[in-house]
Amino acid sequence: MNENEQIVNKIVEGIQERKGKQIVIVNLTKLKDSPCNYFVICEGDSSVHVNAVATSIKEYVHEQINVKPYATDGFENNEWIAMDYGQIIVHTFQRHVRSFYDLEHLWEDADLKRIKDLL
Repeated sequence: MNENEQIVNKIVEGIQERKGKQIVIVNLTKLKDSPCNYFVICEGDSSVHVNAVATSIKEYVHEQINVKPYATDGFENNEWIAMDYGQIIVHTFQRHVRSFYDLEHLWEDADLKRIKDLL
C-alpha cells in the first residue's frame, strides 16, 4: 500500500468515526490531467454533522498517521467542506449540495469505489 492509499484509508476511517454517509473514493490515477490522484466524497445530514465529520477526518488522520491537510475551506457554512491532502482532496457535503454539484458524475470515467454506510 502506498502513502496516498494509506491516507485515503485513514480518511475513510475518520469519516466512519462520525457516521459520515455515502462514501465514494474516486481514483483518478489513470486519468490524464486530473487535478489530484483521489477524491474522497461523503455527506452528512446537517451542517452540524458535516462539521463533525470533517473535524473527525482532520483529527483522526493526524492522530493515526501524523498527516495534516495543507488547506481546508467551508467550515464557515458547513455545506461543503473541502480538505486538501496534496494528491487527495476530501469533499464533505450536505446532501442537497452534493446532489447539485454531482462530482461523481463529473468524474464517472474514473474508478469509483462506494463504501457501505456503517449502521
